[in-house]
This record gives sequence, structure tokens and C-alpha cells, in this order.
Amino acid sequence: MEYFAHETAVIDDNVTIKKGTKIWHFSHIMPDSIIGENCNIGQNVVVSPGVVLGNNVKVQNNVSIYTGVICEDDVFLGPSMVFTNVINPRSAVNRRNQYLKTIVKKGASIGANATIVCGNDIGEFAFVGAGSVVTKEILNYALVVGNPSKQIGWVSEYGHRLSFNDNGVAICQESKEVYQLQNNKVVKIKKNK
Repeated sequence: MEYFAHETAVIDDNVTIKKGTKIWHFSHIMPDSIIGENCNIGQNVVVSPGVVLGNNVKVQNNVSIYTGVICEDDVFLGPSMVFTNVINPRSAVNRRNQYLKTIVKKGASIGANATIVCGNDIGEFAFVGAGSVVTKEILNYALVVGNPSKQIGWVSEYGHRLSFNDNGVAICQESKEVYQLQNNKVVKIKKNK
């Protein structure tokens, strides 16, 4: 095997798990799911049928990733965060054909105990604070907190809060990369050399 799975992990048939990935204690990887290279699947994680995880996705303990969720490369899912996949669940009503898709885009981080209501995509490099409840789409580089979540700022690709000057320019304190804020959208305009 090109990946590691703890002896207590359950790996169903018809899954794709790429090289360098680690799957830890009591986790369950269900059929038709795809897990990219160099992912880390923490303890007591469920990856439901049809889920797609890109490369270098970090899933902390006690996370259930339900059908309809796609995580692009370099996504971080904090401990005990929650995805939903049905907007109006009822025990007595079968809604398996009504699962909504949620895309967590490249580099996004979702903090511990956050809840992502299905059908709300998370933008590239966005940062969802611990305990937040996401009920609408999150922009690229946005920093959101609270219940319901509200945007309180912007973050760099390194996860640092950005302070924009009068020209709408900010510099990441760690990477020194330069960002531009224009029309409520942030773009990286200069990469670190």
C-alpha cells in the first residue's frame, strides 16, 4: 500500500486513497470516496460515499465528511467541525436524492466545532473561526466568525489578518506577499521570491 491505515480503521471497497496519506484510529472510509496524496485523516473520522478530498488535506479528530462535500488541495478541517448535506432533515423522510454540494476551496481552513450548512461554498484561503455557523457563501481570503458567521476581515494565504492601506494594499506579516482589495475581492498581486 502507498498509504498508511491504522489497524482499527475501516477502508471499504471501491475507494481511491493516494500515496503518502495517513488514516488513523477508528476512522471509516466509505465506497466511491477519493482521498488525494499526503492527506492526514485523524481519529474517528467518517468519509462518506462520493466525498472528494484533494492533496494535502488535514482532517482533525471527530469530523464527519458527508456525501456532497468536496475539499480541494491544502484544506484544513478542525477538530469536531461539522458538515451537513440536507437542508431540512427529517428522520421519517428519505432525502438521499436531495444532498446539496459544498465545496471547500484550495487552502481554506475551518476551525474547531464550526458548522457548515450544506450548499454554502468556502472560498480559497478563507478562514472560518472556531465555533462559527456558516449559512452563506464565504469569499476567497475572507475571515468569518460567529453564529451566524459574519465576515470581520481578510486573511493571507499564511492565515494572518490583512490590514489594507488607503490604496487597498496589504502585506502578509509572515510571507511578505502583497494583496490588493478592490470591489470587495482580495487578490494576491505579488508573490514572495
